[in-house]
Formats: sequence, C-alpha cells, structure tokens
Amino acid sequence: MIFSNNALGLELTGDGLRLALVAGGKTPRLDAGLTAQFAPGTLQLSRREPNVTNPQAFVAQVREAHLRLLTKEKTVSVSLPDATGRVVLLDLEARFRNREEGLDIIRWKLKKSLPFDISQVHLDYQTLAEKENGAVSLLVSLISRPVITQYEELLLAAGLEPKFLDFTSFNLYRLFEPRLEMSENGAFVTFYGGAMTVLIFYGGVLSFYRTKETVGEAQNLYREVNSSFLVYNDRHPGQAVTEVFCMAGAGEAEAFRALVAEASGLEPVLLDLDRMVTLGSGLTMDRAALHSLAGALGAALRSLA
Repeated sequence: MIFSNNALGLELTGDGLRLALVAGGKTPRLDAGLTAQFAPGTLQLSRREPNVTNPQAFVAQVREAHLRLLTKEKTVSVSLPDATGRVVLLDLEARFRNREEGLDIIRWKLKKSLPFDISQVHLDYQTLAEKENGAVSLLVSLISRPVITQYEELLLAAGLEPKFLDFTSFNLYRLFEPRLEMSENGAFVTFYGGAMTVLIFYGGVLSFYRTKETVGEAQNLYREVNSSFLVYNDRHPGQAVTEVFCMAGAGEAEAFRALVAEASGLEPVLLDLDRMVTLGSGLTMDRAALHSLAGALGAALRSLA
C-alpha cells in the first residue's frame, strides 16, 4: 500500500476525541497527535437521535484541539463509534445495473428488519464478492441521517471539512490491513475504547461482523468473543478460521490475547501498532498514548490510500 501527502484523522468517542496528523510513505508517519475529553453530557451515542447534546461545547472542544495540533490541514476523515449505526452483511440473488438500483434493492430488502425508518437512513455499500450464478455479497453500512448530518454540520462549524466518515472498527482494520490481507481465512478481534469487535474473513471475503459496546468485566468479554465464534461456526459450517489476529490497549493486550486464545481455540497473533506507524522527527509518545490514537490513525489512512 502506497501513501502520499498528509492527512488528518479524527476519532469521536462517547467521552472525547482523538486527532492524528499522518504523513505518507511506505510506512505511515505520525507527525502530531492528541486526545481531548468532552465535558460530561456533551455527547450521547444513539442510532436514532442526534448524538451531540451540547453543540456549543462540542464545537469549542473540536476547534481548540485542532488549534493545538498546529496544522493548517482542515480536511478530515472521521471515525464514528459503531454504536451510532448498523452494519449488515447482505446476500442478493442477482446483480444490479448501477449503484442507484443497488441502493433501492438494499432499502427494500432491509426496510422490515431495521428499527428505524429506512427513508431516514444514510446508506452505503461495498461489493464483497460476485458469484458465477450472478449472486452478490455486500457490506452495507447504515446511519440515521439526523445523526450523520449533525456531526457534519458541527465539524464544519468547528472549522474542519469532513471528507470520509466511517465506523471505528473498519478504520482499525484499515490500520492493520497490510498484515491482515495476507490471511485468507482469518479473524480480527479487537477490544478498543470499551467495544469488542469481531471480523471474520473466509477466502479473503468478510463473512462475519459483530460489535458490542461496553462489555465490561473479563468474564463478559470472554462470553462475547466466544459467542461470536460459535455463531460464525453455526452460520458457516465447514468454513474454518485458521488464523486469529487481535488488538487491545497497551496495558490489556497480553490478557486479551490469552482470552481470545481460549475463546477461539487458536493461538492469536497480537498486532503491534508500533510496527505499523513511525513517529515523526522530535515526536515522543509512549505505547498507551499511541494506541489511544488508533481510530484516528486508521481514519487518516483512508485519505492517504
């Protein structure tokens, strides 16, 4: 993967934000990064309603953080918590003639299974696989228009220009993609920002997605990871996972690796963020601080791809 120019990535969470300024090259270089906390009550994650309950405080904190980063770059790619939307893996029996027809078919297929009005949803999709009989497998991302519109408008008010908005789990995958894409039948399991996510690929195609916010104690975390593998095996008999990769916070990584090993029955590869990103000249940052920027780093890489 070749990168060029510079890019700004922003991760928004329930309690704060993370910013990362990344320069291109064969290995991405972090030139500046910071984290900032929102005042209590600034943001409340929801799939239905606008998330920012104190717009003035939100705009002020984003503007201040951007000024502290000392960059003129205003175009930003954004990681939003997975809890703000929905992700669906969808199989369709026939291909469609163009993107608009595809969107119409997806809306029709999903309108009865979603807990909100499909007409009020921003929908995007990616074709994962096309079969010889004409069937297609799709990755569909959905987010309520009031939710995404509010984020876009408030970021613009803070002086930034949102270019891409994606869920954090996929930006974490993007961060480690050079290593993960080498595995044909692998699972990527993360515990980041209080959320567990499991992505499973078979034949290089995403076959399973699950995320769970605030899973809490280790016993609950184990139960969620184990349940994810059990559900995958039930849905896809004969499609065995042969490799498992995992990522967690610097202080939790080894314990999480052991937990994933027990839950999956395989010995996971613990992915190291230090190997995926270099630090710019004069920038010092410990492992914990670097890891906290993972979602923002992954977002920045989308602009550099």
